[in-house]
Amino acid sequence: MCLKSQSHTSRVAAEDARSFQHHGFDWHEIQIAAEDDLQGDRTRGASTITQQLIKNLFFGTGRSILRKGAEFTLVPVAEFVLGKRRILEIYLNVVEWGPDIYGAESACRCYDGTVARNVGREQAARLAAILPAPLKRRPGRMNDHSTRILERMRQMGW
Repeated sequence: MCLKSQSHTSRVAAEDARSFQHHGFDWHEIQIAAEDDLQGDRTRGASTITQQLIKNLFFGTGRSILRKGAEFTLVPVAEFVLGKRRILEIYLNVVEWGPDIYGAESACRCYDGTVARNVGREQAARLAAILPAPLKRRPGRMNDHSTRILERMRQMGW
């Protein structure tokens, strides 16, 4: 199966399970993250794939309230103009998958020694598992996390 298809589903299952239900902001996840922050438990973010794409395309890795404000204005535009599938496609092809590894095709060649269209579900899930921290994680070490991603994919009918 094609990585384009496998990565789309594994990435959504890994990071933005309600991607096709919201319009760029997952207010439920934002609320949970805010509550965690208030309790001093900053364990995860609440950015959607669209927010991450906007950040990667225009702002880089720095954190600031100004960047979040700019994201807030650009995310709805991206959702309207591009649509979910195109956002996912662009995201997968610009995101950093490891040190100096940009794009799904490069990640597949680097980690699996194959082209993206030859990557299966398990490989795609392992790749998706590294994206929250691609400079620290490697697909071969993502057994537990990729198993959870595959289970979410199954639950979502993918």
